[in-house]
Amino acid sequence: MKLIVAVVQDKDSNRLSNALVEQDYRATKLASTGGFLRAGNTTFLIGVEDNHVQSVLDIIQDNCKTRDQLVAPVSPMGGNADSYVPYPVEVQVGGATVFIMQVEQFEQF
Repeated sequence: MKLIVAVVQDKDSNRLSNALVEQDYRATKLASTGGFLRAGNTTFLIGVEDNHVQSVLDIIQDNCKTRDQLVAPVSPMGGNADSYVPYPVEVQVGGATVFIMQVEQFEQF
């Protein structure tokens, strides 16, 4: 058994959640915040048998797309202002960061 931990942008969260339900995969959703952009994310915890991992990865890939977005940088508070860029910059957001871990034991009560 594997535990899939997928961190996705909030904009992709509902679409991914619905796709997982349609394919009969259960997931736990946790609200999270990204460190770089300090933007809202959703972290999915999905437990599946080994032979279902690729199917779940395909669902994640189909529903979590990257996109370009203009972001206003956060001003450094007490930090080094030499490298601070005071105008919006275009960054790539979205997609998914996925971790797959071996589960030694699973219990459901």
